[in-house]
Amino acid sequence: MKTALVIGGAGQIGRPAVRALARDGWAVTAASRGGGRDASWPDEVRAVRLDRDDDAALAELVGDGVDLVVDMVAFTAAHGRQLAALAGRIGSAVVLSSGAVYEDERGRSFDTQEEPDGKPRYPVPVPETWRTVAPGDATYGTRKVRIEQDLLALGEKLPTTLVRAGAVYGPHCRTPRELYFVKRNLDGRHARVLAYGGESRFHPASVENLAELVRLAAARPGSRVLNGADPDCPTVAEIGAMIDAVMGVETETVLVDGEPPAPTVGDTPWSLPYPVVFDMGAAERELGYRPVTTYAQALPATVEWLAGRLRRQDWVEGFPKMVASYTTGLFDYAAEDAWLAARR
Repeated sequence: MKTALVIGGAGQIGRPAVRALARDGWAVTAASRGGGRDASWPDEVRAVRLDRDDDAALAELVGDGVDLVVDMVAFTAAHGRQLAALAGRIGSAVVLSSGAVYEDERGRSFDTQEEPDGKPRYPVPVPETWRTVAPGDATYGTRKVRIEQDLLALGEKLPTTLVRAGAVYGPHCRTPRELYFVKRNLDGRHARVLAYGGESRFHPASVENLAELVRLAAARPGSRVLNGADPDCPTVAEIGAMIDAVMGVETETVLVDGEPPAPTVGDTPWSLPYPVVFDMGAAERELGYRPVTTYAQALPATVEWLAGRLRRQDWVEGFPKMVASYTTGLFDYAAEDAWLAARR
């Protein structure tokens, strides 16, 4: 039986990835800071505690060698160097990257703060061959590119599949975009404002589809970069309508052309003036990948998990990383009501 170590195994993507590998016949060790288990894992899965920044602890877990390392929490160049230092003891690796690495022909990216000009920043869909930001330590995207380049440079010493994930969603997410609509519905908000005509598209990526990519890449080691996203890419207005349907509510949607009409009105975690859609052709060709779910099929589990969390605790306490990520505020109902009143 081949052995696999999943770093970040108790995270949102790690949980289904561990399950998929175990069902595929791998002897899996799931490592996370808390050492937690998921109820869906087979009993044979070994759950252990790991401080990712402790080089010695990671080396001890790898031991004399493992056939596969899946790394869900590689965020810095130091994390890439950890894996590189253990290359002689790791058969192959699958490392989660991000679609945030891409930039357009003018050097604009997710990190760029610039007034929109109404022109697409990226081709639709974006292939893996499209240009990326320069590697560095300044931003999330530049750090991911640094990790990608360092690991790909190892070649056959450590065959690594890098998965550039889209807008990840699923239970146990620390920054769930779907929270925006779920909380509003639970709060009894009967109207919502959507900028850019509600047409913004930021390609979602189900944790189940990403887990399937991990499973297939584990079975076919190689040095490659692959996008990771769902087969469908609904608009933000369509996502809001889907969540309403799951929760059994009706909401009036007020569409605004162009940018949000106020700093905290009409802006959502998907709102962009240009579409971001990822090409999944390479994964299909190289791995025989086929998605295991669609956004509409996977959404109810996410909504149910979020609603349960919100009923138990305030969103600020339950999702502190979400609060930090959206400092302009997601739920400024007073500003929204004032804008709607003025509009009427």
